[in-house]
Amino acid sequence: MNIAVMSDIHGFAPAFEAVLADIHTQNVDRIIVAGDLCEGGPEPARVVELIREHDVRCVYGNTDEDLYSSDAATSRIIQWTREQLGPDGLAYLSSLPFSLRIPHRTGNGDPATDLLVVHANPVDVNRHLSPHLSDREVREIIGDETAKTIAFGHLHVAFERVVDGTTLVDVSAVGNPRDGDLRPRYVIFSDNRDDGWSHRYRYVDYPLEETRRLMEQIGMPDWRAAYARLESAH
Repeated sequence: MNIAVMSDIHGFAPAFEAVLADIHTQNVDRIIVAGDLCEGGPEPARVVELIREHDVRCVYGNTDEDLYSSDAATSRIIQWTREQLGPDGLAYLSSLPFSLRIPHRTGNGDPATDLLVVHANPVDVNRHLSPHLSDREVREIIGDETAKTIAFGHLHVAFERVVDGTTLVDVSAVGNPRDGDLRPRYVIFSDNRDDGWSHRYRYVDYPLEETRRLMEQIGMPDWRAAYARLESAH
């Protein structure tokens, strides 16, 4: 089984479409997004439309929670994104699960062999699993989670590491990567090894000019500042 996992689309539908086009050239059985679907970019409703059109499964992230939660602080971009999504889009975000587990073909129901997809970590949607944390600090965040491989986003930085036998894979971001490389990226996980999941990153070109045009034409709040952040990939 081959699972394509991406994260942090943030309303940048052209980048999402570029990733989906690349995925469909690969032998992929399932597509999963690890949260932060809509807030931050020019086409939040289009992102939800594409998710439904391509039968993509998703978990929610911190910005998704901000959009559907009445307790969240309301910024201009959050309010604008809520208006773009409308009641149906917001209801969709609120229906998303916290995590998704994919059993390994040899696991025989043992959750320790699973691929676990979450937004930030297995406990909440806010704390970063940073590459700079010590193994002890990572284990304190992960808690009792036993999944063989954990795929996540939130940090917008691609990295991988192994802690106490658990493989951590930050699939980074589709909409606005922050590791100096603007290219949208995703990871294909395969249960082709008897001892766990293999994985490989794939990168695609960013449709930058199309994105800039959309941000301006659609009237996204503070689009110039958002575009400057996007272009710098930081």
